[in-house]
Amino acid sequence: MTASRPVALVTGASAGIGRELAAILAREGHDLVLVARRVDELTALAAELKERYAADSRVIPADLARPDAAQEIVDDLGPSAVVDVLVNNAGFGGHGAFHKRDRDAELRMIAVNVTALTDLTRLLLPGMVERGRGQVLNVASTAAFQPGPFMAVYYATKAYVLSLSQALAEELSGTGVTVTCLCPGVTETEFQKVAGVEDVPLTKGPLSMTAQAVAEAAYKAMRRGKLIVVPGLHNKIGAQSVRFAPRRMILKVVRRLHPADH
Repeated sequence: MTASRPVALVTGASAGIGRELAAILAREGHDLVLVARRVDELTALAAELKERYAADSRVIPADLARPDAAQEIVDDLGPSAVVDVLVNNAGFGGHGAFHKRDRDAELRMIAVNVTALTDLTRLLLPGMVERGRGQVLNVASTAAFQPGPFMAVYYATKAYVLSLSQALAEELSGTGVTVTCLCPGVTETEFQKVAGVEDVPLTKGPLSMTAQAVAEAAYKAMRRGKLIVVPGLHNKIGAQSVRFAPRRMILKVVRRLHPADH
């Protein structure tokens, strides 16, 4: 790492929004700590960022579903490491009736989407506060704004991320550290394939955004210290509409967007 360049740690950096955010941060003068399970993809990204932006990158392969994953990442960085930007991007979803879904898959989802995000933030936040500067970008989803039948755990984890981000942002007011929560709608990534929702109405519509467009919006919002960013006008309208519609109607609509028998 170069002493003159700030350092950004990005989880889930091997693909999708995380990869695009890593590239943007490198472009904007950051060195990187790249975290994901797939070491080959991380190594290739590190080489690309070095060539394109002269950014130094440290690759840390990690399975964030492991109970001590966050602590192991921090231990790997070492006691003298300074992280100026934390991007909690890693996460995944799963489709199906809750009582039929694999128990281990649901618990892994909670571990990655909630536990690792919480623990890594808790471990790195004290240093940011002590230095009087830092930025945390948590990746949630428009799923955070309402419950999601047949993706119940995924929607619930993203609601947690949104709630935690808002609470921490208020706690940190005046410290020089900001928290931004990214809530994208349908985005062109591998998420749909992993979650098993490639062919449901929610993801087959024409309003999906590219991962690059979402990442650019997220970076700009983070730099401004904005609390919540929902990229895309249609996504903003959708996120706001749930505040006024009857809860029972919202549940029926979401159920139709990813039915159990797709």
